[in-house]
Amino acid sequence: MSEHDTHSSFIKTPQQLVVVIVLAFVVPIIGIVLMVQLVVNRPHADPVALKPEAVAARIQPVGRVEFGAAGDGAPRAPKSGEEVVKSVCAVCHQTGAAGAPKIGDNAAWAKLLKAGLGELTKTAIAGVKAMPPRGGNPELSDLEIARAIVHMGNLSGGKLKEPAEGAPAAKK
Repeated sequence: MSEHDTHSSFIKTPQQLVVVIVLAFVVPIIGIVLMVQLVVNRPHADPVALKPEAVAARIQPVGRVEFGAAGDGAPRAPKSGEEVVKSVCAVCHQTGAAGAPKIGDNAAWAKLLKAGLGELTKTAIAGVKAMPPRGGNPELSDLEIARAIVHMGNLSGGKLKEPAEGAPAAKK
């Protein structure tokens, strides 16, 4: 006889027969239950998410460009001469970079101070040689520039009087 009998079944024991019969009923029932769950519990949109405000919040631009002054628009208090020198002027005037007169060099500042505060302020606002207008910070007011000049001039042997807040810093 041949080794492979075409009329034999893969079920050899009664336990295998019970397992096959149970699976023949359970697997289709599970499939039917899952399909019913899929149809009944379809995902739906949250009604709150469909309101125009919620839609607008979801599709708003990532960023926006605004022109004008930053902040709340309230005027800021002018900086003192020392603050301006530390934040802007000291970069060049502390080291003498690009030919800037060093703070404390009385001889170099004496020549400049002869022109007077008004003329020095006017020159600093416009820029001179390697120094850009307003020392490179366009947000500095004329008063702040004048205060910085007074501070540096007085540290370099000058006897300049600091301008008052309402007074014009430089005559034009």
